[in-house]
Amino acid sequence: MRNYPIIRQVSGSLRPLWQKAIFSCLLFVVPLGLLALPGLAGCKGPEPESSTDVLKILCTTEMLAEPVRRMVPPEIQVEHLMGSGVDPHLYKPTPKDLRKILRADLVFYHGHHLEGRMSEMLSQLEENSPTVKAIAICEKVPAGDLILDESGTVDPHFWLDVPLWLKVCANLKSALLESGQLPVEDLNRRHSELVSDLEALHQSVLSTLASIPPAKRVLVTAHDAFAYFGNRYEFEVHGIQGISTESEPSLKRVNQLVELLSERKIPSIFVESTVPERNVLALIEGCQKLGHQLTVGGKLYSDAPGPPESGADSWSKMVRHNAQTIAEGLR
Repeated sequence: MRNYPIIRQVSGSLRPLWQKAIFSCLLFVVPLGLLALPGLAGCKGPEPESSTDVLKILCTTEMLAEPVRRMVPPEIQVEHLMGSGVDPHLYKPTPKDLRKILRADLVFYHGHHLEGRMSEMLSQLEENSPTVKAIAICEKVPAGDLILDESGTVDPHFWLDVPLWLKVCANLKSALLESGQLPVEDLNRRHSELVSDLEALHQSVLSTLASIPPAKRVLVTAHDAFAYFGNRYEFEVHGIQGISTESEPSLKRVNQLVELLSERKIPSIFVESTVPERNVLALIEGCQKLGHQLTVGGKLYSDAPGPPESGADSWSKMVRHNAQTIAEGLR
């Protein structure tokens, strides 16, 4: 495989202006309380760079980082901020994260408020930074593909629908091409290979879920992250919490789900790796009072991959894991 040098020239005479622009942006987008934190307050700017610098790409989540890594040569630096088990809805950036963001050439984030408290900062960076290009990549998905909740908020959990995530990957490819710093032919080849693999992943999910009879295709999870999954793979989906884990379920909502699960004899509900189990346990207890034995069908990975030992430590692996866990829990 050929190695392609990805080069970005940095003029030495412009370096003071470049650093000043970055830290003006930092003062603009970061709350003053974070600037006072140890480690960031004492930061004097980016570390010195050589005259040539490999393209640096930063993604907020592993769900974005995995396809980006597949599409760029191995010498390109691709990092992500949020690790396994991290809830993006509640994530708070650290001083180290902020330094990574400001030193990146490209920052890919989901948008649609998935990143919660980071979203405003990243959108301001996208509009105002002269040096860092931040892109809310999922906000480029056509409106006709979006699912809205009752308040009109866009559900941001696109990655659980593999064909929809293919559209996001196409947007990532376009953004990488627009950077002008990647070999076009190589990028196109890598994207084509990614598309083939994701189409095979989609067929694998369909095959795994085919064993679940229509009457049992009711998926109840800790929070409402599986609406796109349900639309694509023909499941009736209910979340105890809303599309953000910041929401809390009402007693009315819990009672409605207890009645639904009991009346329709649904065998299992599912916990999620980034959401506390207390609400799931409340449903199990409520069903027991109505004479229905409800069980936990397993752990699903919705907002983040799992640790290495989970077998779901990447986006594609968590998709396979979820399909297998749902199939085993609802048969």
